[in-house]
Amino acid sequence: MADNRNNSSGGGGRNRRDNNRGRNNRGDQHESDLKEKMVSLNRVSKVTKGGRTFTFAAIVVVGDGKGKVGHGMGKARDISEAIQKATDVARKSMIKVPLFKGTIPHEQLGKYGAGKVLLKPASEGTGVIAGGAMRAVLDIAGVHNVLAKSQGSSNPHNVIKATIDALQKLRSPQTIAKQRGISMEKLFEG
Repeated sequence: MADNRNNSSGGGGRNRRDNNRGRNNRGDQHESDLKEKMVSLNRVSKVTKGGRTFTFAAIVVVGDGKGKVGHGMGKARDISEAIQKATDVARKSMIKVPLFKGTIPHEQLGKYGAGKVLLKPASEGTGVIAGGAMRAVLDIAGVHNVLAKSQGSSNPHNVIKATIDALQKLRSPQTIAKQRGISMEKLFEG
């Protein structure tokens, strides 16, 4: 009788683990849709009694190209470990961006620290007119046509956070029409 219990519990345990694997695979499949882009990698040295200690700081932007984007920073002694930490933080801090016909719905100013960013919607075929860290965030978010200008600090930390701030402040035309209590036609025609 003891053998039956061991066999049945062992088989049941394997089935449960297989089921869990299936669940994890579905979650991984969802996460595998995400694209990652490393914006900056900085080597930092610290002078100690034993000599110099080198560490790496990585900034990564993650998104699905359909309106979801997040950013993260990771620090470690190994480059790959710093990038992995940054990617994990970025996946946890993802936001949804309202897109309208491949561009942003309206002009928006974003600010973080000394970084200031201006985003303007652009017509079809314009492309992403942005530089450096801003371009990475907008590409990964799935914005295809936009005019962007960094007006403050060029520090990638501040520029990325200011861009995310501007994208967070965006409102979709449906949301604006609902808040005002008017139809979409009236919103666009005036």
